[in-house]
Amino acid sequence: MDKNSFLQELKKLDTAGKDVKTLYNEISALAMKCADGGCTAEKRSAYYLSMEFLIGRSFFNNLMELGVLEETRAILGEKGLDINVFEEIEDAALGNGGLGRLAACFLDSAAGLGLPLYGYGIRYKYGLFKQAIKGGFQVELPDDWQRFGDPWSIRREEEKRVIKFADMQVYAVPYDTPVFGKCTNVLRLWQAEGSAEAEKISEYLYPADDTLEGKLLRLRQEYFFSAASVNELLEKHIRKYGKSFDFFPDFNVIQLNDTHPVLAVAEFIRILASEYKVPFVDALNIAKKTFAYTNHTVLPEALEYWSDEMLRSILPEISNVLLKIHLHQRGELEALGCTKEEISEMSIYSSRGYSMANLAVYVGKAVNGVAALHTEILKRDLFKTAYKYYPEKFQNKTNGITQRRWLMLCNAELSALIDKTIGTNWRENIACLSDLKGKTESIADGFIKVKQCKKKQLFDYIRSREGVDIPEHFLVYAQVKRLHEYKRQLMTAFAILEIYNGLKDGSIQNFNPSVFIFGAKSAPAYRRAKGVIKFINEIAAKVNSDPQTCGLLKVVFVQNYNVSYAEKIVSGSDVSLQVSTAGLEASGTGNMKFMMNGSVTCGTMDGANIEIVELAGKENNYIFGAQVDEIERLKAEGYDPNKYLENAAHSRAVNSLTDGTFSDGDTGYFKELYDSLIYGASWHKPDNYFVLYDLQSYVETLIRINRDYSDGKAFAIKQLANTANSAYFSSDRTIKEYARDIWNI
Repeated sequence: MDKNSFLQELKKLDTAGKDVKTLYNEISALAMKCADGGCTAEKRSAYYLSMEFLIGRSFFNNLMELGVLEETRAILGEKGLDINVFEEIEDAALGNGGLGRLAACFLDSAAGLGLPLYGYGIRYKYGLFKQAIKGGFQVELPDDWQRFGDPWSIRREEEKRVIKFADMQVYAVPYDTPVFGKCTNVLRLWQAEGSAEAEKISEYLYPADDTLEGKLLRLRQEYFFSAASVNELLEKHIRKYGKSFDFFPDFNVIQLNDTHPVLAVAEFIRILASEYKVPFVDALNIAKKTFAYTNHTVLPEALEYWSDEMLRSILPEISNVLLKIHLHQRGELEALGCTKEEISEMSIYSSRGYSMANLAVYVGKAVNGVAALHTEILKRDLFKTAYKYYPEKFQNKTNGITQRRWLMLCNAELSALIDKTIGTNWRENIACLSDLKGKTESIADGFIKVKQCKKKQLFDYIRSREGVDIPEHFLVYAQVKRLHEYKRQLMTAFAILEIYNGLKDGSIQNFNPSVFIFGAKSAPAYRRAKGVIKFINEIAAKVNSDPQTCGLLKVVFVQNYNVSYAEKIVSGSDVSLQVSTAGLEASGTGNMKFMMNGSVTCGTMDGANIEIVELAGKENNYIFGAQVDEIERLKAEGYDPNKYLENAAHSRAVNSLTDGTFSDGDTGYFKELYDSLIYGASWHKPDNYFVLYDLQSYVETLIRINRDYSDGKAFAIKQLANTANSAYFSSDRTIKEYARDIWNI
C-alpha cells in the first residue's frame, strides 16, 4: 500500500463508537500495509545485535516516517477525533537509557538512508519496569506494554527455532517490527516460549543479578537472543549460497552493541565447527571477518565476565568453544612476542572467568568507542595493550540521534521556525541545519516564543502527571538520564540545596525563577541510586512548599521517565545538565537531544560534551569541573574530600543526609550515601566520583547561567547557536561512518 492508498482507506475508516485502543490498532494495521520489501543490499547487509531497543512510541513516529502524519491528523479531525488521544497508548520500556535509544536511532537512520541494517534483540513481556514514586521512593511495577495490543509487530511462528541449554530447551519465536524510511528495514525481537521457565528468559529486561539465580537468568538471556540471531543468519546464508562459509563475511557483518551479545561469537564458531565440521581455526578466522564491537563504557561492572562454572552448568558446549579460543589466542600472543603481563591483560580467560570485552576485541574486525575522548581512553587505558598490537582495529564513531524523532516530531514549532528561516532542505539533509549560523540574532525573538510554547506544553504535562505547578516564565534546568553515581545526580541535589539556602539567607540575590527537572530510573537492586531518588524528592517537598522560595525555585522528579517524557523535556528545557565525572561518560545522547532543541549545555569536559563545545563554542555553553588529567592526578596524589567540607555551604548540604533535615524512612539510604562520600567503601575510596571536588564550580556555574538568562535575547542566541551546530550529532552521520568504515554497505 502506498501513501495515497493509506489516506483513502483512512478516510473510509468508521470511527463512530470505537474506543481509543480499537482505533489505535486499526489505524496502525493500515500503516503496516505500507511496509515495502526492505532496503536493497548491493552485496553486504549489517545486523545489529543489542540487548535493548528503546523505540518509544511507534504510532506518531511511523506515521511521520511514512509522510502521512499531518494528513492523518486532519482526516481524524474531520471525524471529530483529536490524534493526541493516542499519545499515551504505547511506550514500551524495552531499553534503559542511551544504549537502547541509540540502537533505535541507528535503525531509524539506516532506513532513512536506504541502508540494509537489521536489528536483533529480545521481545520482553514487561521490559524494564514502570516506575512509580510513592513517599519519595521508587517503586517498580510491571509495565504491561502489550495491554494496548501490538499492531506494529508480526509474529513469525513458522520461523521459530530451538535454543538448547544443558537443562532445558527453549523456543525462540521471532516478532518483526518494520522500521520505516526510504525503505523498510526490520527489527526482529525474539520471544522465549515452551514452558514457564523458558518464558522467564524474555520476561524482564535486566533481571537483578545480585543472586546466582539472577546471574544465570542474565546469562540465559544473552545467549538466547545471540544464538537465535546467528543461527538464523547462518541458515539464511546456507539457503542462498550453500555451505561455503568462507564467503559469509562477504555478505554479512554483525555489530555487537556492547558486551551483552558477545556470546554470539562463541555460538557462531560452535555451529561452524560442530554442526558443519569447519576446522576450528577456519571458523575462528571467519568470525574475525564477520564481527565488530562497540564499547559503551569503561565502568568495570559493565565489562561482563562469565565464570567457567556458570557456563558449564547451562552452556557446556559454549564453555568448550571459549576455552579453545582462549588457548588459540594465547598461542597467537606468544608468537607476537607479548610479555606475560600483556597476555594477561588481553586474555579471554582469567581467574574472574571469561571476559566478554576481551573476546570482542580479539575477534572483532573493528573496535569502536562512541566519542572522541572515550575512544582515546579505550586506546590509552582500557584496551591499551590490545591497541599496541592491533591499532588498525580501533576507531571512533561518535554517537548520534535521529533528528526525525528528536526535532521534527517532538518540536514541530522549532522545526517550523527553521523551515521559515532556511527552507526545508535540512529535513532531508541535516547538514543544511548549519545554514542557521549567522541568522540566530534575527530569529531570536521567534525562538523565545517557540521555547515558551514548549515550556507551557511541558509544564501542563508535569502538572497533570506530577501535580506540580510551574509558572511559565521559569528557567528550566534538566537532568534526565539513567541514574548512576558517576552521572552525579547527587551533586545536582547538593547544588540545589546550596541555592535554596542562599535564597533563604539572602546571600543569593536577583535570582531568576528556576525549576530543576529530574527523570531517571534506578536499577531495582542499586541502593545508592534509590537513595538519590529519595533524597531529591525530599528536597523537592521542602523547596516546593516553602512560601519564602517557591516563587523562585522548584524541583520535580518526574515519574516513569521514558521516550515520550523525554520528547517533552528536551524541547521545553533551557539548560542541559551533563555533569558526569570526567572520563566516565562514554558519549551520552541526551546531551545531543537537548542541543538540537536549543538548550545550552552545563557540563564537564566528558563524553560528547567535548565535541558539543568544540562545535557550538565555549561561549555558548557552560563548562566546569575537573578534566580527565586532573582527575587522574588527584587519584595519584591521594584525594581527600573532607577538606572540601570546610566550606560551610557544602558541609550543610552534605550533612543534611544524616542530621535529620531529611528522612529516608529508616532505610539507611542516606547514611550509605554519606559514608560513600566521606569514608568510601570496601570497593572504592571516599567520594569516588569527585562530587565534593566539583561542587563549588558547579554551583557557581549554575548561578552564572541564571544571571545570563536575565538577557533573554542574548541567551536565546546562545541556545540557537547550539541548534545551528547540532547537525554533526545526527545518527545519519554516525550510520554513514559505520557503513563506510566498518560495514562496507
